[in-house]
Amino acid sequence: MPVVAEVATLRKERIDTGRGVRINKTIIEREEVVDEPLEHDELLVERVEINQVVNLETLPSVRQEGDVTIGPVLEEILVTEKRTLLKEELRITRVRRQVHEPQRVVLRSEVVEAEPFDEGRASSGPAPERPAEPTAGDPAGDT
Repeated sequence: MPVVAEVATLRKERIDTGRGVRINKTIIEREEVVDEPLEHDELLVERVEINQVVNLETLPSVRQEGDVTIGPVLEEILVTEKRTLLKEELRITRVRRQVHEPQRVVLRSEVVEAEPFDEGRASSGPAPERPAEPTAGDPAGDT
């Protein structure tokens, strides 16, 4: 015998019927007294002058002492200091060298004539003597 079964197929369709829902919202205000404790914090700032030089390795940080929070205020300052610095040394050594450089120099010498004089006679004495020519470096030529 054959078994027959029905299968339902559903479809959805939107149909505008002209009907809908309109929503109006109204806010109603009312006043009520609330008595709850509130907390209010005040901060008192006290500046304490320290003026103390600190090391870079041990810079102070923010710390707590009881109810007080302490925050350091740091300032870099320029310190000018006069110091004597040995910048360099000049090492001076005398080196003596002997060189031969021919140079033209002018040498002078004096010539002296000695002539006997007699008032009664004419002069016919011997010829004047000339000294030997001095050479360079001869002390006799330095006059």
